[in-house]
Amino acid sequence: MKRRNLLRNSAVGAIATTTLAACRRSSTTSSGSLPRVRWRMATSWQESLDTIYGGAKTISDRVNAMTDGRFQIQVSPGGEIAPPLEVLDTVRSGSVQCGHTASYYYIGKNPALGFATAVPFGLTAQQQNAWLYHGGGLEAMQKIYADFGVINFPAGNTGAQMGGWFKRQIKTASDLKGLKMRIPGLGGEVMRQLGVNVQVLPGGDIFLALERNTIDAAEWVGPYDDQKLGLQKAAKYYYYPGWWEPGPTLDVLVNRQAWDKLPKEYQEIFKTAAYEANINMLAAYDALNRDVISQLVAGGTQLTRYSDDILQAAQKISFEIYEENAAKEASFKEIYEPWKAFREKVYQWNKVNELSFANFIMPKA
Repeated sequence: MKRRNLLRNSAVGAIATTTLAACRRSSTTSSGSLPRVRWRMATSWQESLDTIYGGAKTISDRVNAMTDGRFQIQVSPGGEIAPPLEVLDTVRSGSVQCGHTASYYYIGKNPALGFATAVPFGLTAQQQNAWLYHGGGLEAMQKIYADFGVINFPAGNTGAQMGGWFKRQIKTASDLKGLKMRIPGLGGEVMRQLGVNVQVLPGGDIFLALERNTIDAAEWVGPYDDQKLGLQKAAKYYYYPGWWEPGPTLDVLVNRQAWDKLPKEYQEIFKTAAYEANINMLAAYDALNRDVISQLVAGGTQLTRYSDDILQAAQKISFEIYEENAAKEASFKEIYEPWKAFREKVYQWNKVNELSFANFIMPKA
């Protein structure tokens, strides 16, 4: 009896050992069958802007970790591989496989690309994510990018931005006329119609342009990044709100041919990493900006709210531009009309669930 049990137990143990070894071989073979991939990523950001540049780094780091180093992405700051405002062309050409940038830099190619980042009087960060992930927004933007041989994924959000640094006070819409201001995207188009001489400059060039009076005003992101650029040293008045960027999304752009060559597993990992970058950046900026805004005020910065006169004029022009673009550009209309309907409904919902709470709980000015 004992001998039979011993033999049976020995047989079971041998089978278990063999099965475990086979599983290990199968796991190793499966992992080993995935190729080693090396990509390069161009960005629009200088490395010192660690939070916005960090969106690109998050993708690289997470892809590397989740593939055990088999899929690596080398991230380069703006200007190293491509000029900061030419990332789309660099990815499109295949010079690099991917890039981290803001889609509204490329509205000259198609004005509808502005929706991928932010448009004046548009969506907050949370509303933007709702539109992109659950309102058809991402599918609509990927359709636009398909014309460039590129696929895009949300990969960062700065949250509601500030309204820019000014060397002098701006009280009415007429005060904007003749002003030289750095501001990109459709917000720049609105400012242009308000009489502003619009400039589009990469982040690293803004301080010197302000300091040397090449421009009179500039917007970038918000307290944390603006302080890093030293903008408070070149201009005194810090305006809010940033009505042209209430919740701007940053995108990772991928050359479509390079994307299609990736194994399915790597595609899913890449999308997951981009999603993490999108959520993490927004949280980081809220945590960082809360402290820096106090430091700026203590250092002499004068926080100044845009007047209702300016906000009303800007909002009117914004929707005139949208309607005009929709009338002449089919691709713009295809995005604008459902986006506008989404905006109206989500505004009504957030008026009930968030605005009512914020109006009660926030300190009164």
